[in-house]
Amino acid sequence: CPVKECDEEILHGKYGQHLSSHKEMKDGELYSYINKGGRPRQHLLSLTRRAQKHRLRELKRQVKAFAEKEEGGDIKAVCMTLFLLALRAKNEHKQADELEAIMQGRGSGLHPAVCLAIRINTFLSCSQYHKMYRTVKAVTGRQIFQPLHSLRTAEKALLPGYHPFEWKPPLKNVSTNTEVGIIDGLSGLPLSIDDYPVDTIAKRFRYDAALVCALKDMEEEILEGMKEKNLDDYLNGPFTVVVKESCDGMGDVSEKHGSGPAVPE
Repeated sequence: CPVKECDEEILHGKYGQHLSSHKEMKDGELYSYINKGGRPRQHLLSLTRRAQKHRLRELKRQVKAFAEKEEGGDIKAVCMTLFLLALRAKNEHKQADELEAIMQGRGSGLHPAVCLAIRINTFLSCSQYHKMYRTVKAVTGRQIFQPLHSLRTAEKALLPGYHPFEWKPPLKNVSTNTEVGIIDGLSGLPLSIDDYPVDTIAKRFRYDAALVCALKDMEEEILEGMKEKNLDDYLNGPFTVVVKESCDGMGDVSEKHGSGPAVPE
């Protein structure tokens, strides 16, 4: 055998097998960790985080050096890309796609306001929604729908009275209280309670509260627009909103019957 430090004499037919045993030994020395007695080596994924860190510290050093040299020190991106490539090499494309989505912040979790919209539009009661939330979480192992308390928090921002505001000059015959968004719509009617038509709506919404909500919703877009127009100096306010002419194409928004109090609409 011509391999150095092996002067065995071997039949010609058996030589291929013998040579491959050399190759195996060589590969083994390169990669496999030779455990010289003691505790058997655990699989990497079965270790505690601390032990994993300890075992991979050499590799981490190398990756860190590479990242600093080639990728501007972004270790996370290097490891992430390696992992994605490893997944794709094993044809685990679905998992790789999900991982990419999570890393880009468009994970599978829905925003609480979206969950609220789903609950309202599918006519689910709170308990039905909660059952669905629980089942989905248990089955997928992921929190795709958000728990009810976060839906409540999201809903608060949609209710009148969430954003304080004031009119200058104050509007006549309108309460300056910004907590009030929905008011008694029957107060302007002189009828006794039995004479109201059945479908009279007793509550009226204060449209100035709605206006403030709409402004708050548009706030980010308005600020973006200001940045585009190079008005950066004015970005941190204070802002005065002037309602010049209220132009609305909503048709008649007053409720049937109940003429209600005079409200700025």
